[in-house]
Amino acid sequence: MSSSDPLRRNDPHAWIEEAAAKIDEASRELVAGGEASRISDEAVARLMTAAIRLYVAKSDGEERTFRPITGEKDETLTATEAISAVSEILRALHLGPMELALWYRRRPDED
Repeated sequence: MSSSDPLRRNDPHAWIEEAAAKIDEASRELVAGGEASRISDEAVARLMTAAIRLYVAKSDGEERTFRPITGEKDETLTATEAISAVSEILRALHLGPMELALWYRRRPDED
């Protein structure tokens, strides 16, 4: 659903849909060009915090899970990138692998 959709036209947060696509595209270009340093640490932290907050609110509030990254398998995000981010998020919250193991849950649609 885009912000031009008649159902979303008056939604003050509809701009997030388009912004998310632009941020994703820009991040790919910056990383591919070796220019990730052009974006401040604070901006990256804000984006990650917002994304995590929205993901948890949607998955818990709607009592469902959905794939939290784009693409399939590692076509848009490598395992190294994912584990690096998860490790730093845990470290920032003074949590470790044990807490992760306690909270880990399988998605309902997985065997």
